[in-house]
Amino acid sequence: MKALAAGWLTFVVYFFFKDSLLSKSNLDSAPITALLLVWLLGVILWCAFAVIVAADHLAEMLGEPFGTLILTFSIVAIEVMLISTVMLGGGAPTVGRDTMFAVMMIVLNGVIGLSLVIGGLKHHTQDYSLPGASAYLSVIIPLVTIALILPSVTHSTDEATLSTTQAILFAGATIVLYVVFILIQTGRHRDLFVHGPIEEHDVPDPTARQIGKWVAMLVAGALPIVLLSKSLDKVVDAEIKAIGAPGALTGVLIAMIVFTPEGISALKAASRNQLQRTVNLCLGACLSTLGLTLPAVLTIGLITGEQVILGLDPTGIVLVVLTLLLSMVTFSGPRTTVLEGAVHLLVFFVYIVLVFSP
Repeated sequence: MKALAAGWLTFVVYFFFKDSLLSKSNLDSAPITALLLVWLLGVILWCAFAVIVAADHLAEMLGEPFGTLILTFSIVAIEVMLISTVMLGGGAPTVGRDTMFAVMMIVLNGVIGLSLVIGGLKHHTQDYSLPGASAYLSVIIPLVTIALILPSVTHSTDEATLSTTQAILFAGATIVLYVVFILIQTGRHRDLFVHGPIEEHDVPDPTARQIGKWVAMLVAGALPIVLLSKSLDKVVDAEIKAIGAPGALTGVLIAMIVFTPEGISALKAASRNQLQRTVNLCLGACLSTLGLTLPAVLTIGLITGEQVILGLDPTGIVLVVLTLLLSMVTFSGPRTTVLEGAVHLLVFFVYIVLVFSP
């Protein structure tokens, strides 16, 4: 409740005093901009944690793999809304690409790497469902290629964008593939995404009132994030210009906002030797980001006429290919160790260095 109060109170303050807080004199001052950034980021992250708490309660009521899906959908919904707000503000044609790329690198290298190191140090080796991880990767690989690599090599446009026809067809195909995967995950092949025999949900069936309560809490926590996103975008842009940071940092910040709570859940699961949950959270988040963000970004571009640059530069393409190859090797056997985690963390370190020094 404190997070919700802080989020809505901050929104009220910015609603009535936005012109004063975000005045040109304030945004031109690096210290003041930094304070505003810390304030907004802190409140938005706090609200994001509140969303995860609500989603986690719903997850416990509904069981796996539905619980993980609820967590993932909640995070991706916030991500799409943040990206949409920034795009509709104009002047950010690469924010969708930068965010999807950042989520992929943070999740597949940073969080998975740290999870495998923590789990390996504590439990030596950890088990998970190999067919489930393979199923995730079999969908992630083509979606990453379509979203981040293909636009860089097509010839229908002069820049790393898709033509109108390509955007419509690729957005539709992406949604279809994602829906097929969800049906497989929650239907006939549910057992692939649960390590060991499927345990029946042993808690009392939730009432409509209980579900409604946590759905309301989830929405109440998500709304301040969306309502404050435009102000955050202005502050981030001002701070980036003040310190001379690269524009791609906006995508990194969005990715951190939306995935930090879920990332902490993944790390806790690995520490408790629940690597399957970590795999479901991380690979599921990466898959949902690509499967839902790409169509959303393309749709916004088609409706508003805003340019949507998706293709990565050669450096980004190399990191994507390296990450996919490494993920295939890591999840090619039924057990993981500290070594795989250390390698993933190395690639994540390289990515962070290249964000600030491309």
